[in-house]
Amino acid sequence: MVVTGAAVVVLILVATLFYQWGSSGSTRLPQASGPSPSPSPSGSPSTAQIYQTVAPSVVYIVAVPKGQSRVEDTGTGVIVNADGTILTALHVVKGAGSIHVTYADGSSSAVRVSGTDPAMDIATLAPATLPSIVVPAVLGSSTQLAVGDDVIAIGNPLGLTDTTTTGIISGLGRPADEPGDVHLSGLIQFDAAVNPGSSGGPLLNGKGETVGIVVALANPTSADTFIGIGFAVPISSAIAAGGGSRAPQQ
Repeated sequence: MVVTGAAVVVLILVATLFYQWGSSGSTRLPQASGPSPSPSPSGSPSTAQIYQTVAPSVVYIVAVPKGQSRVEDTGTGVIVNADGTILTALHVVKGAGSIHVTYADGSSSAVRVSGTDPAMDIATLAPATLPSIVVPAVLGSSTQLAVGDDVIAIGNPLGLTDTTTTGIISGLGRPADEPGDVHLSGLIQFDAAVNPGSSGGPLLNGKGETVGIVVALANPTSADTFIGIGFAVPISSAIAAGGGSRAPQQ
Protein backbone atom coordinates (compact mmCIF):
# COMPACT_ATOMS: atom_id res chain seq x y z
CA MET A 1 0.00 0.00 0.00
CA VAL A 2 2.89 2.37 0.79
CA VAL A 3 4.56 1.69 -2.58
CA THR A 4 1.30 2.19 -4.43
CA GLY A 5 0.67 5.49 -2.67
CA ALA A 6 4.16 6.73 -3.52
CA ALA A 7 3.68 5.77 -7.16
CA VAL A 8 0.47 7.77 -7.30
CA VAL A 9 2.23 10.82 -5.89
CA VAL A 10 5.00 10.49 -8.50
CA LEU A 11 2.51 10.18 -11.33
CA ILE A 12 0.70 13.29 -10.15
CA LEU A 13 3.98 15.26 -10.05
CA VAL A 14 4.96 14.09 -13.55
CA ALA A 15 1.54 14.94 -14.94
CA THR A 16 1.77 18.41 -13.40
CA LEU A 17 5.19 19.00 -14.97
CA PHE A 18 3.95 17.87 -18.39
CA TYR A 19 0.92 20.17 -18.11
CA GLN A 20 3.10 23.17 -17.23
CA TRP A 21 5.53 22.34 -20.01
CA GLY A 22 2.75 22.11 -22.57
CA SER A 23 1.12 25.34 -21.40
CA SER A 24 4.37 27.22 -21.93
CA GLY A 25 3.69 27.04 -25.70
CA SER A 26 6.92 25.24 -26.60
CA THR A 27 5.18 22.18 -28.01
CA ARG A 28 1.49 23.09 -28.27
CA LEU A 29 0.23 23.28 -31.85
CA PRO A 30 -1.66 26.46 -32.73
CA GLN A 31 -5.42 26.09 -33.00
CA ALA A 32 -6.91 26.60 -36.45
CA SER A 33 -8.81 29.86 -36.56
CA GLY A 34 -12.15 30.10 -38.32
CA PRO A 35 -12.85 32.62 -41.09
CA SER A 36 -13.53 36.15 -39.87
CA PRO A 37 -16.24 38.30 -41.49
CA SER A 38 -15.12 40.92 -43.97
CA PRO A 39 -15.21 44.38 -42.43
CA SER A 40 -17.84 46.75 -43.77
CA PRO A 41 -16.59 49.92 -45.44
CA SER A 42 -15.74 52.49 -42.81
CA GLY A 43 -18.35 55.19 -42.49
CA SER A 44 -20.82 53.65 -44.96
CA PRO A 45 -24.42 54.37 -43.89
CA SER A 46 -26.97 51.58 -43.71
CA THR A 47 -29.94 51.36 -46.05
CA ALA A 48 -32.19 52.43 -43.17
CA GLN A 49 -30.04 55.51 -42.53
CA ILE A 50 -30.03 56.41 -46.22
CA TYR A 51 -33.81 56.05 -46.41
CA GLN A 52 -34.35 58.27 -43.37
CA THR A 53 -32.08 60.92 -44.86
CA VAL A 54 -33.46 60.90 -48.41
CA ALA A 55 -37.18 60.23 -47.80
CA PRO A 56 -37.95 63.92 -47.03
CA SER A 57 -36.71 64.77 -50.56
CA VAL A 58 -39.05 62.30 -52.31
CA VAL A 59 -42.55 63.27 -53.46
CA TYR A 60 -45.62 61.36 -54.65
CA ILE A 61 -46.97 62.62 -57.98
CA VAL A 62 -50.57 62.41 -59.19
CA ALA A 63 -51.37 63.48 -62.75
CA VAL A 64 -54.85 63.99 -64.22
CA PRO A 65 -55.13 64.08 -68.04
CA LYS A 66 -56.53 67.15 -69.76
CA GLY A 67 -60.32 67.12 -69.95
CA GLN A 68 -60.63 64.36 -67.37
CA SER A 69 -61.22 64.20 -63.64
CA ARG A 70 -59.89 60.70 -63.07
CA VAL A 71 -56.28 60.07 -62.05
CA GLU A 72 -54.44 58.24 -64.82
CA ASP A 73 -50.82 58.32 -63.73
CA THR A 74 -48.98 58.32 -60.45
CA GLY A 75 -45.27 58.44 -60.00
CA THR A 76 -42.37 59.73 -58.00
CA GLY A 77 -40.20 62.82 -57.98
CA VAL A 78 -37.22 64.10 -56.04
CA ILE A 79 -36.54 67.62 -54.81
CA VAL A 80 -33.17 68.75 -56.17
CA ASN A 81 -32.98 72.42 -55.22
CA ALA A 82 -33.74 74.65 -52.26
CA ASP A 83 -36.39 76.43 -54.35
CA GLY A 84 -38.36 73.17 -54.43
CA THR A 85 -37.58 72.18 -58.02
CA ILE A 86 -38.54 68.55 -58.60
CA LEU A 87 -37.04 66.13 -61.10
CA THR A 88 -39.21 63.30 -62.44
CA ALA A 89 -39.79 61.17 -65.52
CA LEU A 90 -41.57 63.03 -68.30
CA HIS A 91 -43.96 60.17 -69.06
CA VAL A 92 -45.42 60.51 -65.55
CA VAL A 93 -46.73 64.03 -66.26
CA LYS A 94 -46.93 64.13 -70.06
CA GLY A 95 -50.33 65.28 -71.30
CA ALA A 96 -51.59 66.09 -67.81
CA GLY A 97 -54.12 68.84 -67.26
CA SER A 98 -53.33 69.06 -63.57
CA ILE A 99 -50.49 67.73 -61.46
CA HIS A 100 -50.21 67.54 -57.68
CA VAL A 101 -47.44 66.35 -55.42
CA THR A 102 -47.58 65.14 -51.86
CA TYR A 103 -44.53 65.87 -49.73
CA ALA A 104 -43.06 63.63 -47.06
CA ASP A 105 -44.68 65.72 -44.31
CA GLY A 106 -48.14 65.04 -45.76
CA SER A 107 -48.70 68.49 -47.25
CA SER A 108 -49.46 68.82 -50.96
CA SER A 109 -49.16 71.32 -53.76
CA ALA A 110 -50.13 71.89 -57.35
CA VAL A 111 -47.14 71.93 -59.68
CA ARG A 112 -46.45 73.01 -63.24
CA VAL A 113 -44.02 71.55 -65.73
CA SER A 114 -41.11 73.97 -66.00
CA GLY A 115 -38.79 72.02 -68.30
CA THR A 116 -38.76 68.85 -70.40
CA ASP A 117 -36.45 66.74 -72.53
CA PRO A 118 -38.38 63.99 -74.36
CA ALA A 119 -35.12 62.43 -75.59
CA MET A 120 -34.16 61.66 -71.98
CA ASP A 121 -37.73 61.25 -70.60
CA ILE A 122 -37.01 63.90 -67.96
CA ALA A 123 -39.17 66.75 -66.68
CA THR A 124 -38.75 69.40 -64.00
CA LEU A 125 -41.66 70.56 -61.90
CA ALA A 126 -42.14 73.89 -60.15
CA PRO A 127 -44.46 73.64 -57.10
CA ALA A 128 -46.91 76.38 -56.18
CA THR A 129 -46.26 75.89 -52.45
CA LEU A 130 -43.47 74.29 -50.48
CA PRO A 131 -43.43 72.05 -47.39
CA SER A 132 -42.52 73.68 -44.08
CA ILE A 133 -38.97 72.39 -44.49
CA VAL A 134 -37.47 71.88 -47.94
CA VAL A 135 -34.89 69.08 -48.02
CA PRO A 136 -33.12 68.88 -51.41
CA ALA A 137 -31.47 65.56 -52.19
CA VAL A 138 -27.69 65.46 -52.24
CA LEU A 139 -26.57 64.85 -55.81
CA GLY A 140 -23.68 62.55 -56.59
CA SER A 141 -21.46 62.07 -59.61
CA SER A 142 -22.79 59.66 -62.22
CA THR A 143 -19.34 59.59 -63.88
CA GLN A 144 -17.90 57.71 -60.90
CA LEU A 145 -20.30 54.77 -61.09
CA ALA A 146 -19.07 51.24 -61.73
CA VAL A 147 -20.80 47.95 -62.48
CA GLY A 148 -21.33 46.14 -59.19
CA ASP A 149 -21.78 49.29 -57.10
CA ASP A 150 -24.59 49.15 -54.53
CA VAL A 151 -27.69 51.21 -55.30
CA ILE A 152 -30.97 52.02 -53.57
CA ALA A 153 -34.25 53.07 -55.20
CA ILE A 154 -36.99 54.99 -53.39
CA GLY A 155 -40.38 55.43 -55.00
CA ASN A 156 -44.12 54.82 -55.00
CA PRO A 157 -44.65 51.62 -57.03
CA LEU A 158 -48.30 50.70 -57.53
CA GLY A 159 -49.22 53.47 -55.09
CA LEU A 160 -47.17 51.97 -52.24
CA THR A 161 -45.55 55.14 -51.01
CA ASP A 162 -41.94 55.41 -49.86
CA THR A 163 -41.03 51.91 -51.02
CA THR A 164 -37.29 51.29 -50.71
CA THR A 165 -35.39 48.57 -52.56
CA THR A 166 -31.73 47.69 -52.94
CA GLY A 167 -29.55 46.16 -55.63
CA ILE A 168 -26.47 46.80 -57.72
CA ILE A 169 -25.56 48.55 -60.94
CA SER A 170 -25.84 45.87 -63.62
CA GLY A 171 -24.61 47.89 -66.59
CA LEU A 172 -23.79 51.38 -67.84
CA GLY A 173 -24.50 53.21 -71.07
CA ARG A 174 -27.56 51.06 -71.82
CA PRO A 175 -30.30 51.84 -74.39
CA ALA A 176 -34.01 51.35 -73.72
CA ASP A 177 -37.22 51.86 -75.67
CA GLU A 178 -40.39 53.39 -74.26
CA PRO A 179 -43.95 53.61 -75.62
CA GLY A 180 -44.47 56.31 -78.21
CA ASP A 181 -41.36 55.40 -80.20
CA VAL A 182 -39.06 56.94 -77.59
CA HIS A 183 -35.49 55.64 -77.71
CA LEU A 184 -33.34 56.36 -74.66
CA SER A 185 -29.59 55.89 -74.42
CA GLY A 186 -26.75 56.23 -71.93
CA LEU A 187 -28.82 54.75 -69.11
CA ILE A 188 -27.82 53.11 -65.83
CA GLN A 189 -29.06 49.50 -65.65
CA PHE A 190 -29.79 48.24 -62.14
CA ASP A 191 -31.58 45.38 -60.39
CA ALA A 192 -33.19 47.13 -57.39
CA ALA A 193 -36.91 46.35 -57.77
CA VAL A 194 -39.02 49.05 -59.45
CA ASN A 195 -42.56 48.92 -60.85
CA PRO A 196 -45.12 51.33 -62.33
CA GLY A 197 -45.21 54.32 -59.99
CA SER A 198 -41.46 54.15 -59.32
CA SER A 199 -40.75 56.28 -62.39
CA GLY A 200 -39.17 59.62 -61.56
CA GLY A 201 -37.76 58.45 -58.25
CA PRO A 202 -34.13 58.74 -57.20
CA LEU A 203 -31.52 56.05 -57.69
CA LEU A 204 -29.01 56.40 -54.86
CA ASN A 205 -25.45 55.24 -54.38
CA GLY A 206 -24.09 53.66 -51.20
CA LYS A 207 -23.51 57.10 -49.67
CA GLY A 208 -27.12 58.19 -50.18
CA GLU A 209 -26.36 60.54 -53.07
CA THR A 210 -28.80 60.72 -55.97
CA VAL A 211 -26.98 59.40 -59.03
CA GLY A 212 -29.92 58.77 -61.35
CA ILE A 213 -33.63 59.24 -62.04
CA VAL A 214 -35.62 56.03 -62.61
CA VAL A 215 -37.36 56.07 -65.99
CA ALA A 216 -38.00 52.54 -67.24
CA LEU A 217 -37.99 48.80 -66.69
CA ALA A 218 -37.55 45.97 -69.15
CA ASN A 219 -39.97 43.07 -69.56
CA PRO A 220 -40.10 40.96 -72.74
CA THR A 221 -43.73 40.10 -72.06
CA SER A 222 -46.77 42.35 -72.25
CA ALA A 223 -46.79 42.66 -68.45
CA ASP A 224 -45.48 46.00 -67.26
CA THR A 225 -43.81 44.54 -64.17
CA PHE A 226 -40.27 44.20 -62.87
CA ILE A 227 -38.22 41.13 -63.76
CA GLY A 228 -34.82 42.34 -62.63
CA ILE A 229 -33.91 45.06 -65.13
CA GLY A 230 -34.50 48.73 -64.39
CA PHE A 231 -33.09 51.85 -66.03
CA ALA A 232 -32.24 55.32 -64.78
CA VAL A 233 -31.02 58.50 -66.44
CA PRO A 234 -27.66 59.54 -64.92
CA ILE A 235 -28.16 62.55 -62.67
CA SER A 236 -25.83 64.80 -64.67
CA SER A 237 -27.89 64.12 -67.81
CA ALA A 238 -31.15 64.53 -65.91
CA ILE A 239 -30.15 67.94 -64.54
CA ALA A 240 -29.14 69.10 -68.02
CA ALA A 241 -32.25 67.61 -69.61
CA GLY A 242 -34.49 69.41 -67.14
CA GLY A 243 -32.93 72.74 -68.00
CA GLY A 244 -30.87 72.95 -64.81
CA SER A 245 -27.38 74.38 -64.70
CA ARG A 246 -26.37 73.41 -61.17
CA ALA A 247 -23.45 71.00 -61.12
CA PRO A 248 -23.94 67.78 -59.17
CA GLN A 249 -22.70 67.97 -55.60
CA GLN A 250 -19.59 65.98 -54.80
